[in-house]
Order: sequence, then C-alpha cells, then structure tokens
Amino acid sequence: MPRHYRHIISLTIGLLITPALLADSNAERESLARILHELTVIEPLIKKAESQSEKPVRIQFRYDWLRQDLKQIKDGIQLHLDSPRSTPRTYPPLRGDYRR
Repeated sequence: MPRHYRHIISLTIGLLITPALLADSNAERESLARILHELTVIEPLIKKAESQSEKPVRIQFRYDWLRQDLKQIKDGIQLHLDSPRSTPRTYPPLRGDYRR
C-alpha cells in the first residue's frame, strides 16, 4: 500500500475517533460540575443538622470534620475542572498533491 494512502487512512481514523473522545471528556466534566454543585447544595442541610444536634452527648457527630472532607473533595474536583485539557496532538501537514 502506498505511503500516502496510509496517511489518509490514519488521518481519517483519527478524525473519526477524536470527536468521540472529546464527547466523553465533556460528559465527564459536566458530571463533575454537577457533583460539585450537589456538594454545595448540601451545605445548608449540614448547618441545619448541626443546629438541631444535642450538645451534651457522649458521642457527637463531627460536623467540622465533615466540612473539611467535603471541602477537600470539592477542591479536588474544582482543580480537575480548572486544569487545562490535554495538549492537542499535532498531525503532519497534508501534502495536497497526490500525483507522482
């Protein structure tokens, strides 16, 4: 098989696969953004539960630890969302002249 046919085939395969990979990446980012939003939404519920807790009990729920853990999870998700996506790959330029 001539070399330029292999280039055309590999470029075509690359162009077909790339949108699917980007779609998966976008779907993942949307899901992570949704998780981040949901973690923010539960903060008032945590505050309400804390205000309703009985203070003089032998074993108390550590709301401060819960908040620290949730903050660490949210920070990790946000860091991932804020990080640049992987650098796009470069492809060799097309020849344009297919005659010998």
